[in-house]
Amino acid sequence: MHWILGIILAVALFYILRGWSQLPEEKRKAYLFRGLAGGFALLMLFMVLTGRVQVLVAGVAALIPFLRKLPALFKYLPLVNRLYSQYKGQKDGGQQQAGGQQRPPGQAGMSVAQAREILGVDEKASREEIVAAHRRLIQKVHPDRGGNDYLAAQINEAKAVLLGGKR
Repeated sequence: MHWILGIILAVALFYILRGWSQLPEEKRKAYLFRGLAGGFALLMLFMVLTGRVQVLVAGVAALIPFLRKLPALFKYLPLVNRLYSQYKGQKDGGQQQAGGQQRPPGQAGMSVAQAREILGVDEKASREEIVAAHRRLIQKVHPDRGGNDYLAAQINEAKAVLLGGKR
């Protein structure tokens, strides 16, 4: 009986994927979202009907500590996004400059504007403010604390660029 159900599900999945691949790109996204939402609803219905609701409750309970930290993490998304886009620019053969122009790979360095943007300080920031911003950010992304080597290097370089003229 189980193999018959498996064959029926495989054939249904084949027809669904074939129809989905023939849709235009804008409709694919909408149908994908609807399909995922419908699949989630069917999974929930199945869990309730088979008496496995305790698995859902345990899963939600396991997520609660992470959900409490989520708003605090959202304030670092712009920094991570900016540093990741710079990383992608370097990986493609050059570094992104502030104006969106490519810098050749042989020319290293970071502009003062980029350094201020990474550390989140303004033009009139004092040495103490720069050091405090660096310390705050490096504590979040340091490799010894499970962070990223690239992000830590960018933050260190930004500090060096900004403090280079204030020694």
